[in-house]
Amino acid sequence: MLTELKQIVSGSCLLNEPMSRHTTYGIGGPADAYVIPKDTDDLRTVLSYARRMNIPTVFLGSGSNILVSDLGIRGIVISLKKEFSELVFDKNHVSVGAGVMLGKLVKEAAKHRLTGCENLIGIPGTVGGAIFMNAGAYGQEISVHLTSLDIMNENGSVNTFSSESIKFEYRHTSLSPESIILRAEFQFPAGDIETIQKNMKETGLKRKSSQPLNFRSSGSVFKNPDDVAAGYLIDKAGLKGTRSGNALISEKHANFFVNTGNANAKDIINLIHIARTSVKNKFDIDLELEITLLGFNSEIISA
Repeated sequence: MLTELKQIVSGSCLLNEPMSRHTTYGIGGPADAYVIPKDTDDLRTVLSYARRMNIPTVFLGSGSNILVSDLGIRGIVISLKKEFSELVFDKNHVSVGAGVMLGKLVKEAAKHRLTGCENLIGIPGTVGGAIFMNAGAYGQEISVHLTSLDIMNENGSVNTFSSESIKFEYRHTSLSPESIILRAEFQFPAGDIETIQKNMKETGLKRKSSQPLNFRSSGSVFKNPDDVAAGYLIDKAGLKGTRSGNALISEKHANFFVNTGNANAKDIINLIHIARTSVKNKFDIDLELEITLLGFNSEIISA
Protein backbone atom coordinates (compact mmCIF):
# COMPACT_ATOMS: atom_id res chain seq x y z
CA MET A 1 0.00 0.00 0.00
CA LEU A 2 2.79 2.44 0.87
CA THR A 3 4.55 1.80 -2.42
CA GLU A 4 2.03 4.24 -3.94
CA LEU A 5 3.21 6.89 -1.49
CA LYS A 6 6.76 6.43 -2.70
CA GLN A 7 5.58 7.17 -6.24
CA ILE A 8 3.64 10.35 -5.45
CA VAL A 9 6.10 12.02 -3.04
CA SER A 10 8.49 14.53 -4.63
CA GLY A 11 10.86 14.50 -1.67
CA SER A 12 12.42 11.50 0.05
CA CYS A 13 10.34 8.45 0.96
CA LEU A 14 11.96 5.45 2.64
CA LEU A 15 9.94 2.33 3.42
CA ASN A 16 10.61 0.16 6.50
CA GLU A 17 13.23 2.69 7.56
CA PRO A 18 15.01 2.02 10.90
CA MET A 19 14.31 4.96 13.20
CA SER A 20 17.63 4.36 14.93
CA ARG A 21 19.11 6.24 11.96
CA HIS A 22 16.98 9.30 12.68
CA THR A 23 17.00 9.71 16.46
CA THR A 24 19.63 11.25 18.71
CA TYR A 25 19.34 8.15 20.89
CA GLY A 26 20.31 5.90 17.98
CA ILE A 27 17.41 3.69 19.06
CA GLY A 28 14.21 2.63 17.33
CA GLY A 29 12.76 -0.03 15.07
CA PRO A 30 11.48 0.55 11.52
CA ALA A 31 8.81 3.04 10.52
CA ASP A 32 6.44 1.88 7.81
CA ALA A 33 7.45 4.99 5.88
CA TYR A 34 9.83 7.87 6.60
CA VAL A 35 9.12 10.94 4.46
CA ILE A 36 10.95 14.23 4.03
CA PRO A 37 8.58 16.39 1.93
CA LYS A 38 10.14 18.66 -0.66
CA ASP A 39 7.87 21.63 0.10
CA THR A 40 4.46 22.63 1.43
CA ASP A 41 2.58 21.17 -1.54
CA ASP A 42 4.44 17.88 -1.13
CA LEU A 43 3.50 17.86 2.55
CA ARG A 44 -0.15 18.34 1.59
CA THR A 45 0.14 15.38 -0.77
CA VAL A 46 1.45 13.16 2.01
CA LEU A 47 -1.28 14.26 4.43
CA SER A 48 -3.98 13.79 1.82
CA TYR A 49 -2.75 10.28 1.04
CA ALA A 50 -2.57 9.39 4.74
CA ARG A 51 -6.09 10.71 5.33
CA ARG A 52 -7.49 8.89 2.29
CA MET A 53 -5.84 5.59 3.25
CA ASN A 54 -6.51 6.05 6.99
CA ILE A 55 -2.81 5.79 7.84
CA PRO A 56 -1.55 7.48 11.03
CA THR A 57 1.15 10.14 10.76
CA VAL A 58 3.88 11.20 13.18
CA PHE A 59 5.95 14.38 12.90
CA LEU A 60 9.61 14.59 13.84
CA GLY A 61 12.20 17.31 13.76
CA SER A 62 15.76 16.11 14.16
CA GLY A 63 14.82 13.10 16.30
CA SER A 64 15.81 14.57 19.66
CA ASN A 65 13.64 14.43 22.78
CA ILE A 66 12.02 11.16 21.69
CA LEU A 67 12.31 7.43 22.29
CA VAL A 68 11.06 5.10 19.56
CA SER A 69 9.94 1.55 20.34
CA ASP A 70 12.09 -1.38 19.27
CA LEU A 71 9.06 -2.47 17.22
CA GLY A 72 9.15 0.80 15.31
CA ILE A 73 6.27 3.04 14.26
CA ARG A 74 3.21 1.97 12.34
CA GLY A 75 2.30 4.65 9.83
CA ILE A 76 4.10 7.52 8.14
CA VAL A 77 6.84 9.46 9.92
CA ILE A 78 7.23 12.95 8.44
CA SER A 79 10.31 15.10 8.99
CA LEU A 80 10.67 18.73 7.96
CA LYS A 81 14.32 18.98 8.99
CA LYS A 82 15.90 19.34 5.55
CA GLU A 83 13.59 21.23 3.22
CA PHE A 84 11.88 23.75 5.51
CA SER A 85 15.13 25.58 6.11
CA GLU A 86 14.51 29.25 5.24
CA LEU A 87 16.23 31.70 7.59
CA VAL A 88 15.81 35.41 6.86
CA PHE A 89 16.93 38.40 8.95
CA ASP A 90 15.45 41.88 8.59
CA LYS A 91 16.92 44.02 11.35
CA ASN A 92 15.37 42.66 14.58
CA HIS A 93 12.85 40.50 12.74
CA VAL A 94 13.68 36.86 11.97
CA SER A 95 11.69 34.49 9.77
CA VAL A 96 12.74 30.88 10.20
CA GLY A 97 11.55 27.59 8.71
CA ALA A 98 10.52 24.86 11.12
CA GLY A 99 13.25 22.56 9.83
CA VAL A 100 16.13 24.90 10.71
CA MET A 101 18.30 23.51 13.49
CA LEU A 102 17.94 25.52 16.68
CA GLY A 103 21.70 25.86 16.99
CA LYS A 104 21.89 27.50 13.59
CA LEU A 105 19.24 30.07 14.55
CA VAL A 106 21.15 30.89 17.75
CA LYS A 107 24.48 31.32 15.95
CA GLU A 108 23.03 33.41 13.12
CA ALA A 109 21.12 35.61 15.58
CA ALA A 110 24.39 36.23 17.42
CA LYS A 111 26.09 37.21 14.16
CA HIS A 112 23.34 39.78 13.68
CA ARG A 113 23.89 41.07 17.23
CA LEU A 114 20.48 39.88 18.42
CA THR A 115 20.00 38.65 21.96
CA GLY A 116 17.39 36.55 23.73
CA CYS A 117 18.20 33.06 22.49
CA GLU A 118 21.95 32.58 23.04
CA ASN A 119 21.38 30.43 26.14
CA LEU A 120 19.60 27.90 23.91
CA ILE A 121 22.89 27.02 22.22
CA GLY A 122 23.57 23.31 22.45
CA ILE A 123 19.93 22.22 22.61
CA PRO A 124 19.54 19.62 19.87
CA GLY A 125 16.58 19.72 17.53
CA THR A 126 14.80 21.87 15.02
CA VAL A 127 13.15 25.22 15.61
CA GLY A 128 9.72 23.66 15.03
CA GLY A 129 10.33 20.96 17.61
CA ALA A 130 11.78 23.46 20.08
CA ILE A 131 8.71 25.68 19.80
CA PHE A 132 6.31 22.76 20.12
CA MET A 133 7.81 21.83 23.50
CA ASN A 134 8.75 25.40 24.46
CA ALA A 135 12.42 24.51 24.84
CA GLY A 136 14.45 26.54 27.27
CA ALA A 137 17.69 26.69 29.22
CA TYR A 138 19.42 28.89 31.75
CA GLY A 139 16.59 31.40 32.06
CA GLN A 140 15.64 31.68 28.38
CA GLU A 141 12.70 30.06 26.58
CA ILE A 142 12.21 30.05 22.83
CA SER A 143 8.64 31.39 23.14
CA VAL A 144 9.64 34.69 24.77
CA HIS A 145 10.50 36.52 21.53
CA LEU A 146 8.20 34.54 19.24
CA THR A 147 5.64 36.73 17.44
CA SER A 148 3.75 34.34 15.14
CA LEU A 149 3.57 30.86 13.65
CA ASP A 150 2.46 29.50 10.29
CA ILE A 151 0.69 26.23 11.05
CA MET A 152 -0.76 23.61 8.74
CA ASN A 153 -3.62 21.50 10.02
CA GLU A 154 -4.25 17.86 9.16
CA ASN A 155 -6.43 18.91 6.22
CA GLY A 156 -3.59 20.86 4.61
CA SER A 157 -4.87 24.36 5.40
CA VAL A 158 -2.27 26.90 6.54
CA ASN A 159 -3.07 29.66 9.03
CA THR A 160 -0.99 32.23 10.88
CA PHE A 161 -1.34 32.45 14.64
CA SER A 162 0.02 35.18 16.88
CA SER A 163 2.11 34.02 19.81
CA GLU A 164 -0.47 35.62 22.13
CA SER A 165 -3.09 33.14 20.89
CA ILE A 166 -0.94 30.19 22.00
CA LYS A 167 -0.45 29.23 25.63
CA PHE A 168 3.17 28.51 26.50
CA GLU A 169 4.10 26.70 29.70
CA TYR A 170 7.14 24.87 31.01
CA ARG A 171 8.05 22.39 28.24
CA HIS A 172 4.52 22.53 26.88
CA THR A 173 2.30 24.50 24.51
CA SER A 174 -1.42 24.54 23.81
CA LEU A 175 -0.81 23.47 20.20
CA SER A 176 -2.67 20.30 19.26
CA PRO A 177 -0.63 17.23 18.26
CA GLU A 178 -2.05 17.61 14.75
CA SER A 179 -0.60 21.13 14.36
CA ILE A 180 2.30 21.23 11.91
CA ILE A 181 4.58 24.22 12.43
CA LEU A 182 5.91 25.39 9.09
CA ARG A 183 7.50 28.73 9.93
CA ALA A 184 8.09 30.99 12.91
CA GLU A 185 8.57 34.72 13.22
CA PHE A 186 10.68 36.24 15.98
CA GLN A 187 11.45 39.78 17.13
CA PHE A 188 14.73 39.74 19.03
CA PRO A 189 16.14 42.78 20.83
CA ALA A 190 19.52 44.15 19.78
CA GLY A 191 22.36 43.25 22.10
CA ASP A 192 26.04 43.76 22.70
CA ILE A 193 28.01 41.27 20.61
CA GLU A 194 30.64 40.69 23.28
CA THR A 195 27.98 39.95 25.91
CA ILE A 196 26.11 37.63 23.53
CA GLN A 197 29.27 35.70 22.69
CA LYS A 198 30.23 35.53 26.36
CA ASN A 199 26.81 34.10 27.25
CA MET A 200 27.07 31.51 24.47
CA LYS A 201 30.53 30.46 25.59
CA GLU A 202 29.50 30.19 29.24
CA THR A 203 26.41 28.17 28.29
CA GLY A 204 28.54 25.80 26.24
CA LEU A 205 30.93 25.30 29.14
CA LYS A 206 28.04 24.66 31.53
CA ARG A 207 26.64 21.99 29.22
CA LYS A 208 30.03 20.36 28.74
CA SER A 209 30.70 20.23 32.48
CA SER A 210 27.25 19.05 33.56
CA GLN A 211 25.92 16.87 30.73
CA PRO A 212 27.16 13.54 29.27
CA LEU A 213 27.75 14.87 25.77
CA ASN A 214 30.05 11.96 24.88
CA PHE A 215 27.11 9.53 24.81
CA ARG A 216 23.97 9.42 22.69
CA SER A 217 20.88 10.62 24.53
CA SER A 218 17.56 12.39 24.01
CA GLY A 219 18.32 15.17 26.47
CA SER A 220 16.48 15.37 29.80
CA VAL A 221 14.18 12.39 30.32
CA PHE A 222 11.85 13.96 32.90
CA LYS A 223 10.42 17.43 33.40
CA ASN A 224 11.54 19.21 36.56
CA PRO A 225 8.82 19.14 39.21
CA ASP A 226 8.01 22.45 40.92
CA ASP A 227 11.01 23.99 42.66
CA VAL A 228 13.26 20.93 42.34
CA ALA A 229 15.30 19.35 39.57
CA ALA A 230 14.39 15.86 38.40
CA GLY A 231 18.10 15.03 38.18
CA TYR A 232 18.54 15.96 41.84
CA LEU A 233 15.71 13.63 42.89
CA ILE A 234 17.06 10.74 40.81
CA ASP A 235 20.55 11.35 42.20
CA LYS A 236 19.30 11.44 45.82
CA ALA A 237 17.42 8.21 45.17
CA GLY A 238 20.87 6.69 44.61
CA LEU A 239 20.35 5.87 40.95
CA LYS A 240 23.36 7.44 39.24
CA GLY A 241 25.21 4.71 37.39
CA THR A 242 22.20 2.38 37.31
CA ARG A 243 22.38 0.24 34.18
CA SER A 244 19.91 -1.72 32.10
CA GLY A 245 21.59 -3.51 29.24
CA ASN A 246 23.59 -0.87 27.39
CA ALA A 247 21.57 2.03 28.80
CA LEU A 248 22.85 3.97 31.79
CA ILE A 249 21.58 6.66 34.16
CA SER A 250 24.44 9.09 33.70
CA GLU A 251 26.79 9.65 36.61
CA LYS A 252 27.31 13.17 35.28
CA HIS A 253 23.65 14.18 35.13
CA ALA A 254 21.02 11.84 36.58
CA ASN A 255 18.24 13.11 34.29
CA PHE A 256 20.16 11.91 31.24
CA PHE A 257 19.69 8.23 30.40
CA VAL A 258 22.37 7.46 27.84
CA ASN A 259 23.03 4.86 25.17
CA THR A 260 26.52 3.54 25.94
CA GLY A 261 26.65 1.28 22.90
CA ASN A 262 23.83 -0.77 21.43
CA ALA A 263 21.08 0.02 23.93
CA ASN A 264 17.50 -0.65 22.89
CA ALA A 265 14.25 1.03 23.83
CA LYS A 266 13.43 -1.65 26.39
CA ASP A 267 16.62 -0.74 28.28
CA ILE A 268 15.60 2.93 28.48
CA ILE A 269 12.03 2.04 29.50
CA ASN A 270 13.40 -0.12 32.32
CA LEU A 271 15.41 2.84 33.63
CA ILE A 272 12.37 5.12 33.35
CA HIS A 273 10.34 2.72 35.50
CA ILE A 274 13.16 2.37 38.04
CA ALA A 275 13.56 6.15 38.35
CA ARG A 276 9.83 6.81 38.63
CA THR A 277 9.31 4.11 41.25
CA SER A 278 12.34 5.08 43.34
CA VAL A 279 11.55 8.82 43.35
CA LYS A 280 7.90 8.13 44.17
CA ASN A 281 8.85 5.86 47.08
CA LYS A 282 11.49 8.21 48.49
CA PHE A 283 9.95 11.65 47.89
CA ASP A 284 6.29 10.94 47.02
CA ILE A 285 6.81 12.85 43.75
CA ASP A 286 5.51 11.63 40.40
CA LEU A 287 8.03 12.30 37.63
CA GLU A 288 6.51 13.36 34.30
CA LEU A 289 8.26 12.47 31.07
CA GLU A 290 9.82 15.26 29.03
CA ILE A 291 10.72 12.93 26.18
CA THR A 292 7.98 11.63 23.89
CA LEU A 293 7.50 7.89 23.51
CA LEU A 294 6.60 6.74 20.00
CA GLY A 295 5.38 3.33 18.91
CA PHE A 296 4.66 2.05 22.42
CA ASN A 297 1.32 0.83 23.72
CA SER A 298 -0.59 3.00 26.17
CA GLU A 299 0.16 0.70 29.11
CA ILE A 300 3.90 1.27 28.79
CA ILE A 301 3.49 5.02 28.29
CA SER A 302 1.29 5.48 31.35
CA ALA A 303 3.06 2.99 33.62
